[in-house]
Amino acid sequence: MALQPIRLFGDPVLVTPASEVIDFDKELRQLVADLTETMQAAPGAGLAAPQIGVPLRVFVWDIHDELGHLINPSLDLSEELQEGEEGCLSFPDLVYETPRALRAVAKGFNMHGEPVVIEGTELLARCLQHETDHLNGVLFIDRMKSEQRKIAMKEIRESEWFGLATTDGSTPIIKTSPHSTFGLGL
Repeated sequence: MALQPIRLFGDPVLVTPASEVIDFDKELRQLVADLTETMQAAPGAGLAAPQIGVPLRVFVWDIHDELGHLINPSLDLSEELQEGEEGCLSFPDLVYETPRALRAVAKGFNMHGEPVVIEGTELLARCLQHETDHLNGVLFIDRMKSEQRKIAMKEIRESEWFGLATTDGSTPIIKTSPHSTFGLGL
């Protein structure tokens, strides 16, 4: 296992949809191990492969001392919403109110290619949605209400780490989520 550097907001890999995993092999198991070790060292509640520069549909989580991972996920979300604070390891030390579905059912595979279903509410549901968004090139700031996003972007631009992800001087990509925000983020 090896700790990996976490990519920061502004890195193009974070806004690029990840590719499906096709080979459930030793390299995939190593990726899951690296993600888990990196997430725990950060520390964080979840980490997606694009956050360490690997554009594959893989993420891990550690919620209430329960470790898990999911590959090639799809989500079914409840209509009931939750408001709550959310952060991201690619946005160090910043936390914002972010609307999410209260309940999520994630279907995908484990690292051995076996089908799995993960059902979660509240924090686990939030994590499943957040990490799946990473795999789709969507960031949690894309889910915020417009006014909250403006406040967040001001704080992001003022942060010590802003701009470290782009060495060519390009401007980070900021977009509106192409996915349902339940009418809250548009």
